[in-house]
Amino acid sequence: MSITELSRHQPTLEQVKSSLPELVPTLREKAQWSEENRRLHDDSLQALADAGVFKLRMPARYGGFEADTRTLVDVAIQLGRADGALAWTVSTYWIASWIVGLFPDEAQDEVFASPDVRICGAVSPSGTLVPVDGGAVLNGSWHFVSGALHADWQELATIRLRPGADPEPVIAAVPMSSLQIVDDWHTSGMAASGSVTTTAKDIFVPETHIIPLESAIRPNSLSKLGADSPIYRSPTILAGSAATVGILVGMAKAAREAFFERMPSRPIRYTDYEHQAEAPVTHIQVGTAVMKTEQAEYHAYHAASLVDAKAASGEPWTTEERARVRADEGWATRLSKEAIDIYASASGGSSIYRNEPIQRVVRDIHAISVHPMFSPDSNTETYGRVLCGLPPNTMFI
Repeated sequence: MSITELSRHQPTLEQVKSSLPELVPTLREKAQWSEENRRLHDDSLQALADAGVFKLRMPARYGGFEADTRTLVDVAIQLGRADGALAWTVSTYWIASWIVGLFPDEAQDEVFASPDVRICGAVSPSGTLVPVDGGAVLNGSWHFVSGALHADWQELATIRLRPGADPEPVIAAVPMSSLQIVDDWHTSGMAASGSVTTTAKDIFVPETHIIPLESAIRPNSLSKLGADSPIYRSPTILAGSAATVGILVGMAKAAREAFFERMPSRPIRYTDYEHQAEAPVTHIQVGTAVMKTEQAEYHAYHAASLVDAKAASGEPWTTEERARVRADEGWATRLSKEAIDIYASASGGSSIYRNEPIQRVVRDIHAISVHPMFSPDSNTETYGRVLCGLPPNTMFI
C-alpha cells in the first residue's frame, strides 16, 4: 500500500489525540487482565493500532506522524489514565521507533514495512557483535525489554568487537523472530509491561542494521531521507524523557478518578464521619493531591516544550538545558507519586483488594519511580551540580 493510500485509511494526528479520552474506559477494562497475565491484552493492542498510536514516532514517509514531544505528553497522559503499564510499553515503542529512524534508509525500509510495526528496545549495552562478511554475528542477553512479547523488532545496544580496534558500543535492529524470550518478568509493579529478557544466539545482523551508539545519543542520523526532520535533532535521552513523562501525570489523574468514584459511598471508619466527603481531612488531602498533580503536569509540558523548541530552532543544547529536562522528569515523578500516595492513603483498607484500580496504580508508580532515568533525587542532583558550575555526573544527559 502506498503512502497516499495509507493516508486515506488512517486518522489524522488531531483525530488520534481526540479519540483517546473515549478509548480510556476500554483500555481500563483490560488492565487487570493484563497485570494478571503479565502482558497487554490483544484487544488493547488492536484498539491502539486502530487509533494510530503506534505511528506517532514513525517516519512520515512510512505513514507515521513524526509527532512532537508535546503531542506525546498529551497522548501519554490519556494512556496513563487508562493503565500505567500499557502507557509505559507504548512509550518504549515510541522511543525505539524514533531510534530506528536514525538508521540507514535500507534498514528502515525493512523495519517499517508493516504500517503498525511495534519496536521494543534495550539501550544498555550487553552482549557482543563480531564482524563477518556483510555484517556481524550477535550474541548476548538484554533485560527489562518492555513490550517484547508484542514487538516485531528490537533495537538493542551491544558491543562491536573488531580486530585491532577498541570495543565500540553500537545499536542493532533485529527481528523478534530471531530472538529467544526468557519469561522472567515476575514483579510487584508494571507487571503488564511484560519487560522480559531477550537472548540472541549467533544471529547475523546486516551492516545496514547497525549504527554507532554515539549516532543515536547525539543524535547523528544515518538516514538520507529523514535526517532533516526536526524530531531527530534532539538528544536521545531527552527525547525519551519527554516521550515518557506524561505517563506519570496520567497515573495521578487515574488515582484521582478512582478515589472520587469510591468516595461518595465511603465513611471514615472509627470516626463519626458517615460520609468521607464531609471530613476536613479529606478536603486537605484532595486539595493537596490535585495541586501536586497540576505541578507535575507543568513539569511534563515544560520538558516537552524545551525539547520541541530546541528541535525547531536547531540551536545547540546547553548543559543546563539538558539537565533541566532531566530535572523536570524527576519532579514530575516525585509529585505524581506523592499525589497518588495521598489518594491511596485516603482510600481506606478496602482499597487494597486486587479489583480496586488504585492499588495497581500505587504499585506501578513505585516501579517507575525507582527506574534510574526517573529517580527524583538523582535528576535533581544532576541539575543542581550543573547550576553550581560542576560537570554532570552522568553520560545520560
